[in-house]
Amino acid sequence: MTNKEEAECCPKLDTKKWDNKKIVWKNKLFIQDTAVQLFHMPLNFGPVVARMFAKLTKAGADPKPEDFLLLSYDPSPWKAEIYMNATKNVPGAANVRLSGTFLTKVFDGPYNVVPEWIKKMDEYVKDKKETVKKYYLYFTTCPKCAKKYGHNYAIVFAQI
Repeated sequence: MTNKEEAECCPKLDTKKWDNKKIVWKNKLFIQDTAVQLFHMPLNFGPVVARMFAKLTKAGADPKPEDFLLLSYDPSPWKAEIYMNATKNVPGAANVRLSGTFLTKVFDGPYNVVPEWIKKMDEYVKDKKETVKKYYLYFTTCPKCAKKYGHNYAIVFAQI
């Protein structure tokens, strides 16, 4: 295998950076797009992310790999809003800014256990005497890298 083939696709997650944290964002810049879902299972997530990343890269607005975020919010079982952080406005993309306070926890497992993670996150937020306004999820690796690392980490962001 050549070095090019061994190139890192998804950086390995530093779980300590994200687990059990309180994060405050003020006008954090993202580009936003939507994906089609069937009962919360994304159908075109990969092509949407590829399209977003192409716009981000073309504009020279991609963050360092260790700062990269790809958040997903499900307003319905049929639609996901995808947010990719950017270092500057991206022409031809929906540039949005997120502000708020977020509690985060890192989970490890397959996509189908997200409802269990949300229940655990509900308890965590309740223990902090807070109320959840909205949930965002960040699946930190593609399936190939999850297999390579032996973990399928996801970060749940609870906006409070």
